[in-house]
Amino acid sequence: MAEKRDYYEVLGVTKSASEEEIKKAYRKAAHKYHPDKNQNDATAEAKFKEVNEAYQVLSDAQKKSAYDNLGHAAFDQQAGYGGGGGAGGYGFDVDLGDIFGDIFGGFGGRSKRGGPRKGQDIEVQIRIDFKEAAFGVKRDITFRRNENCSTCSGSGAKPGTSAETCKKCNGSGQIRFQQQSIFGQVTSVKDCDACNGKGKIIKEACKDCGGKGKQMKNVTVPVNIPAGIDDNQAISMSGEGMPGEKGGPAGDLIIHIQVNPHPLFRRNGPDVYCDVPITFVQATLGAEIEVPTIDGKVKISIPEGTQTGRKFRLTDKGIPVLHRKARGSQYVTVNIEIPTKLSKEQKEILKRFDEKSTPDIYQQAKNFFEKMKKLF
Repeated sequence: MAEKRDYYEVLGVTKSASEEEIKKAYRKAAHKYHPDKNQNDATAEAKFKEVNEAYQVLSDAQKKSAYDNLGHAAFDQQAGYGGGGGAGGYGFDVDLGDIFGDIFGGFGGRSKRGGPRKGQDIEVQIRIDFKEAAFGVKRDITFRRNENCSTCSGSGAKPGTSAETCKKCNGSGQIRFQQQSIFGQVTSVKDCDACNGKGKIIKEACKDCGGKGKQMKNVTVPVNIPAGIDDNQAISMSGEGMPGEKGGPAGDLIIHIQVNPHPLFRRNGPDVYCDVPITFVQATLGAEIEVPTIDGKVKISIPEGTQTGRKFRLTDKGIPVLHRKARGSQYVTVNIEIPTKLSKEQKEILKRFDEKSTPDIYQQAKNFFEKMKKLF
């Protein structure tokens, strides 16, 4: 008889692996070598048995402790661990519903298909204005969703009739059956084929919904869009999606937000940016100017000698931070506009100004020409 491999090696885990890590490794290996996926493959079947044997020991605290101390010899003479056949015997109590229910959707255990199922999510997209995103807005959202049929009130049966309890499953929607597996005979559960898992049989179906009890209808729900929402963010409304099945919860309504661009403002997170033109005279002599903000107009002081591209910060004039009381800032960048279409008199004034100017008043030009003089 071939020597057994180390159980930790079989599952690909270390001795310090947690219970969850061992279980995860087992599921992965069992999925890979399961006979249903490897029909007529003797090697895969042998590996599947080996994986199962390893898991039965390492998933049990007592058996794992014995194996860690004595190795395979811990089970050689213990009938309770397989009647002398090692840990691979069929004497173990295998929780197939837990393991294979997750891997194969109910093989060998309780099928989850017949249980409650959450409804599908519904996704919609809406557009809002820049300031609506900044300060929040309440909107009514209309979309299509499965609702109880108004004719049969959701029963699916023709008015005046009612659904009858399925005799095959006695209204449970599930039937149990036994099947042979490599672990011996196991009991499985599946949806009743007589009532399709509903537990009820409708003999005369409602003509409007075809016996489904549901109809797609337009539904309108109010939505509070929070202040500070940004472009391409989403809002989730729990329970506003498609209804669940067999008592399961309804899905969610996912609202994707698209924010229209603003003609004056740009946004980066909670901060707002705005470019403002100023005149040559305002920049030279200084001035007080009005600039726009999302709250309205405010005045800022332009210092004497302001250069184009200078940025001014307006604290707490930006976008409210989502779900907080804080606000971002607004940054105003001033750009000096060069006048065009000057009159003859205006040109003469500028020429006289230039003639009386000294290099000292143009600091950037002075630095540039000094560097050029040194280089050339």
